[in-house]
Amino acid sequence: FDSLPPAQYKETMSTILVWIQQSEAKLSMPQVAVAEYEIMEQRLRELKALQSSLQEQQKGLNYLSTTVEDMSRKAPAEVSQRYRSEIEVILGRWKKLSAQLVEHCQKLEELMTKLQRFQNDTKTLKKWMAEVDVFLKEEWPALGDSEALEKQLEQC
Repeated sequence: FDSLPPAQYKETMSTILVWIQQSEAKLSMPQVAVAEYEIMEQRLRELKALQSSLQEQQKGLNYLSTTVEDMSRKAPAEVSQRYRSEIEVILGRWKKLSAQLVEHCQKLEELMTKLQRFQNDTKTLKKWMAEVDVFLKEEWPALGDSEALEKQLEQC
């Protein structure tokens, strides 16, 4: 009887499994190329919230690991092995999920930085093009005005 898990173990296991499944579903959503910074910011906030949630669920995972260790000391070998296998699968999924979260956040932050840089460069280029356009539409100096021609040549 001592080798059976407490009710809290089963509840925690169920909660953790549901959380892992929901999180895996969120992370498995296909990544779309986005050129809007606000959408990228929203996605990053969602990923950060998922990371916070992961940290909150860590207590439950620690409880499961500790409980399995306690049960395995008291339980027969086959029962002990079954619970150990179950927790190992969950720990594997947990580690994979955690690594994916970190990877997704880093990649998104890098892409956001690149997009911001691209938008800034585009803005600078558009400003330069507008200035060049104004310059090209200026009236050309008369052929005899060598001083004005030299000044325009320098500007070119």
